[in-house]
Amino acid sequence: MYAWLNGPGQVFHDPLPNSTNYLSAYDKAGRLIRAQDANEKSRSKAEQDKEEAENEEDPDAQEASSEEADAARLRREARRQEQESKGDGNKVSSESMEDLRPFPQNTQFMSQPVLSVELRDEIFRRVKDGGLDVRTVSAQLGVAIERVGAVVRLKTIEEEWIKQGKKRATPYQTAILSMLPTTPFDATSPISTSSTRSRAPTLAHEPINDLPVHPATRPQLFVPVSESRVFTRTDAAAAFSASLLPAHARIPHPQLVHAERYRASGMTDREVRERVEEDEREREEREREREVRRREDEARRMRVVQGRRWDFRFEDVRVEDVGRDGLSERGVGWRYGAPHDDRKRGKVKIPTRVG
Repeated sequence: MYAWLNGPGQVFHDPLPNSTNYLSAYDKAGRLIRAQDANEKSRSKAEQDKEEAENEEDPDAQEASSEEADAARLRREARRQEQESKGDGNKVSSESMEDLRPFPQNTQFMSQPVLSVELRDEIFRRVKDGGLDVRTVSAQLGVAIERVGAVVRLKTIEEEWIKQGKKRATPYQTAILSMLPTTPFDATSPISTSSTRSRAPTLAHEPINDLPVHPATRPQLFVPVSESRVFTRTDAAAAFSASLLPAHARIPHPQLVHAERYRASGMTDREVRERVEEDEREREEREREREVRRREDEARRMRVVQGRRWDFRFEDVRVEDVGRDGLSERGVGWRYGAPHDDRKRGKVKIPTRVG
């Protein structure tokens, strides 16, 4: 252990700044693999011959034992890397996918980037000061809707803590972010680019239109369809479940798909932006009208009788709503008259239908 701490493991005592510094990024001798690859690509044949000649003329390496020769070689390699890093302004080449594996034995796990402090502040500023909704900010910055909502909630709590004078773990945050791949905020672009030290640049922090696997789509189905019929995503959703919406109706940002279609039809970026904004206004208006109709229908079905202490609400129901055994949650008195079966043996406690 002490031999490793004083030898190859010493690189982790003073880790590289702005780098993950995982074990998989170094070889058994404690040398940075990506630095060696970059040096081998940039070094010419003449420089390699010169280094070999210097190693052969080194008296320490010729007279020392095998262990001493390895130690001398490591010292020379460290001095060479230090000189090269000084010449490049202490810059380290960007990390590859191999460097983002924190567990050497688990080659399938990759360290995913996290939001930087600047990007989180920008998300909170656009929602609070800019008055934008969570969906719009998610599309602008390429961050999932759930993550945007979490950032807004946590930043709100942070502001409350600042007003109350509570201490924050800022040093811990700085230390953690310096060891993880992060997604910075690019002020020159409406969409943030991913970290240059984590992976190849992309348009977003994460995929924001990916759909989770719905439980109704897990079984494999064979649906006979005539050759003259066009089988669409809507038909596929109806084949799995009558209440399942198609994929294009369940994605979080359908306006991005529409924008790509408008752009493919030959529209300019300005026309695409105006068209998407118009579609969003129409969608919000339809949702608002649908909500108004739902409330009107509910008020029409509901009869309210005012009492001295409480208001009694009466609603028309159907007999079919109570189910075969009369214990459906849609029936009357289910919350009060029918006990739960959670602790009874032999009862199916998993969902039997997809809502």
